[in-house]
Amino acid sequence: MSIIEATFKGLKAKNEAALIGYITAGIPTPENTVDIAKALIRGGVDILELGIPFSDPIADGPTIQAAAHQALDLGVTVQKVFNMVEEIKTEYNIPICLLTYYNPIYRIGIEKFMKMSCKHGVDGLIVPDLPVAESKDYKESAKKHNIDTIFLVSPATSEERFRKIEDATSGFLYIVSLYGVTGARSSIENNTLNLVKKFKQYSSGKVNLAVGFGISKPDHVKQIVSTGADGAIVGSAFVKIINQGLTQDSMMQRLEELAAKLKQPLRYKGI
Repeated sequence: MSIIEATFKGLKAKNEAALIGYITAGIPTPENTVDIAKALIRGGVDILELGIPFSDPIADGPTIQAAAHQALDLGVTVQKVFNMVEEIKTEYNIPICLLTYYNPIYRIGIEKFMKMSCKHGVDGLIVPDLPVAESKDYKESAKKHNIDTIFLVSPATSEERFRKIEDATSGFLYIVSLYGVTGARSSIENNTLNLVKKFKQYSSGKVNLAVGFGISKPDHVKQIVSTGADGAIVGSAFVKIINQGLTQDSMMQRLEELAAKLKQPLRYKGI
């Protein structure tokens, strides 16, 4: 059992769902990332997602796209992100996933990338632009290095395709809750809740289901877990705070407070 799976299992034993927090590595400065991660963990984030900045982040909305370009301008590289993971792990034994597009993996080489990931403490990988049908070598290498492969399903995913993606996934399955790109929304639509219920019916129960895209408020996560999701993924809401130009202390306080507010409805499934 991987550390990601064990985290979900431990939370379920307490009747809790997981808060998965995303940040773009390297903003507002590379030196801040580790402290930001620690603030989120103190606030209640159960699983951390670090985004490797990429020049063409097609799945991301304007907030995270801007963050990625800012991080690239600051000289953030894949190796620097690995170093951040390792530093966080020295203090917190929390599951850490990297969200990356396939280009950096391909450029470095699949096997070398997996070796580097394992060496620095990465527990899972999310690659939005890698189709399951083209992931054989990627999955085999990840499995060899004990790294979970987290695939995505969307509103367009059929039952047949869902089952294939579920079979390829380990750690958790990422449910993209809406058409379009990432970004904080003011409300959760009924279509999103119905989508989660649909995928819950399709699921064999082998993989935990976590929902992302547009989730930014405590009420959002409460609604998501009430439909049967095992976790909620929040990114843009955290990145927006990071990009507000706050003082270091104010930024850390705001991030920790938001994480705590988002985690509260996930304890005892919001009851």
